[in-house]
Amino acid sequence: MDDTETKYNLLKEHLKSLGSAAVAFSGGVDSTLLLKAAHEALGENCIAITADSAVFPRRETDETRAFCEALGVRQILFTSHAADMEDFRRNPPDRCYICKKAVFSRIMEIAGENGCAYVAEGSNLDDTGDYRPGMKAIAELGIVSPLRQAGLTKQEIRGISRKLGLPTWEKPSFACLATRIPYGEEITPGKLGMIEKAEQLLSENGFTQRRVRIQGTSARIELLPSEFGLLLGMREKIAEKFKEYGFSYVSLDLQGYRMGSMNDIINKNKEE
Repeated sequence: MDDTETKYNLLKEHLKSLGSAAVAFSGGVDSTLLLKAAHEALGENCIAITADSAVFPRRETDETRAFCEALGVRQILFTSHAADMEDFRRNPPDRCYICKKAVFSRIMEIAGENGCAYVAEGSNLDDTGDYRPGMKAIAELGIVSPLRQAGLTKQEIRGISRKLGLPTWEKPSFACLATRIPYGEEITPGKLGMIEKAEQLLSENGFTQRRVRIQGTSARIELLPSEFGLLLGMREKIAEKFKEYGFSYVSLDLQGYRMGSMNDIINKNKEE
């Protein structure tokens, strides 16, 4: 038995010890493995709770439904209005805290109404770095983080997911659409819609890891450097479609895709 398998067994043992749990299920790599493990450990004492929100693309919600149906897990979908909160729309540096506090508070209510003793979320050991104010909300609410407790990294989670045949094992990392908008610039339904359409277009054209950052009406595309050539080969098509979506200017970030690039200014200010 290798170290990864040992960690997965520890994960299931921990989940079983909870007795019952609601998994906050977004359909990403981490929460999918967590839900799979929780279902194996708890059976009918495990449910999935998914927030349907404007900050997540419709395709993500559809994928959660399909997975829960295939796994045989009861899913509860609720409409989250966190994106409509004035404090969130103002887009301060702690916007993730504001959103997660509201969303997870509602998840906890739903979990309690359905007899679940705990709410579990899918952050992993790698999520302890960078600027993550949302983790503060998780801690304040007493949400459990079984993947982190088991010491599982993102790479290990992908490896286990592959062995288990989960459809998300090679799914690109994803963060809510609001993370594409610079702090201090108002978050609006219109901007979120533009970003969703633009990233969906890139996905449909074969780009694996993609972000469309927006500032005003300008789009800055982040891709893996190995896919720069693919973009340049269809630059006219991409630029034309982006302008149809409402962007005035379209550019390619030569540094390529990097997680949390919108936090660069925060980190720079800390250094100064």
